[in-house]
Amino acid sequence: MNSHILDLHGLRHHEVDIRIENFIFLNQEEFPLTIICGNSDKMISLASEILKKHGCKYDEGTGYDYGKIMVYKL
Repeated sequence: MNSHILDLHGLRHHEVDIRIENFIFLNQEEFPLTIICGNSDKMISLASEILKKHGCKYDEGTGYDYGKIMVYKL
């Protein structure tokens, strides 16, 4: 899998924060980054909270791209 993509499928909600933080900090030279949350509103909400906490610029996907978050800047 591409190192610019983090797929959260199979993770428990309590595992998401550390996984996303590691992903964005370890790949901060490789923007844009993609986070795949799937159709879980809770997972999308958790991911968004973590990105906001770190002041990231990001967009949540809509329509066909629902469940995908693009991170553009840390």
